[in-house]
Parts: sequence; C-alpha cells; structure tokens
Amino acid sequence: MTTVHTLTQNPVQENTYLVYDNDTKEAIIFDPGAFTPAEEKELTATIDRLGLRPVKLINTHCHFDHVFGNAYVVGKYGLQLGIHPLEQPILESAPMIVQAYGMPPMTPSPAPDYFIHEGETVTLGSATFEVLFCPGHSPGSICFYNRQEDYIIAGDVLFRRSIGRTDLPMGDHDTLIGSILTKLMPLPDDTVVYPGHGPTTTIGEERRENPFL
Repeated sequence: MTTVHTLTQNPVQENTYLVYDNDTKEAIIFDPGAFTPAEEKELTATIDRLGLRPVKLINTHCHFDHVFGNAYVVGKYGLQLGIHPLEQPILESAPMIVQAYGMPPMTPSPAPDYFIHEGETVTLGSATFEVLFCPGHSPGSICFYNRQEDYIIAGDVLFRRSIGRTDLPMGDHDTLIGSILTKLMPLPDDTVVYPGHGPTTTIGEERRENPFL
C-alpha cells in the first residue's frame, strides 16, 4: 500500500506529492514546487520526518510552478528526471516564462534523463501506476493511475469543479476536454483525484458537478 502526502508551495500554490510505499518508505516525488530556500528546507524536513527514501522524480507536465524544485531534488537526492517527451520545450522555456511573469529568477531544471509514454507503468514497491496521456493543458501532460488503490495523480488536467487552463502556449481547450472525457471519466466514481492545485476530489463528484464537463 502507498500513502500520498501533499506539500503546497510557491506563489502559485502548487501541490507537490510525495507518494511512498508504506513498507519500504521508497518515494516518488511528483512535481516539486519548492521555489525558495525555505520551501526547499520544508521539502527535505518533510521527507526526513516521514523517513522516506526518494527513488524517482517525475513531472506530470513542465509548467514552471511544477518544476521549480527539480534542480534542488536532483542535487539533493541524485534522482533521474522523467517527463513526457512533448514537455521538453516547456521545461526548457520555464526560466524565461518566470522572468516574463516578473518573478524572481528560478534555477533551471536539469534536462530529463528519460521519457515516459502512455501505456507504460511506473512501479513503487508493490504498487503500479498506469501512465495516461492527457494533453490539452500542456502538450505532454500525463496522469498516473493507481488502479489497485483507486487514485490518480492528475497534474493540472482536472481540478475540483474545474479543469486546467488552456490559454498558455500549446494549450488547447478541446483537446483537454477530450482527454478528460476519454481517459479520466471512464475511471470508477470513487477514484480519488490528486490535482496540481487545490483540494482532492473524486471522479464521480466531477462527473456530476464539474460545470466544464
């Protein structure tokens, strides 16, 4: 079994997820949002407090708020970075976008070490995460579905009563809606959604209540 621990960080209030195996304490760090030294310290302190051993670093997509902490995590824990190949241009442009928003400079992310594609699986102890390709918010957004425990790490694809914005470069509203309807809505009603921002929700709640669907 696994546990999902949430850290909400940076000026955009992005959810960093520490997903860990309850027995081995091995952990995947999804979308590290640590932007300041204080937030980096908070991330490390949380990992230490929980007794975790990070083994994987994965970005659901590469908008700047989801990759702020990549360089820190790679430097601190020596992890390899995995992303979808269509996200590489987004990752490379992140420092420039941050500057355009008038924010303090970010440390550029290391280049990806490997690519993650739809149909693949990511393992953590005895848990398996199915990779679902869900473009629209970003060209290479990927979600990670734990079928056995019925939850999904959804990035910025689906939120509680909302969806990811599509007015950013390479975003597309119709593509996003198609991704949600074909990849996420077929999941069971009780599937817990861990979004990139805001509180958790379930597939059933969003099927019934989300005004965008």
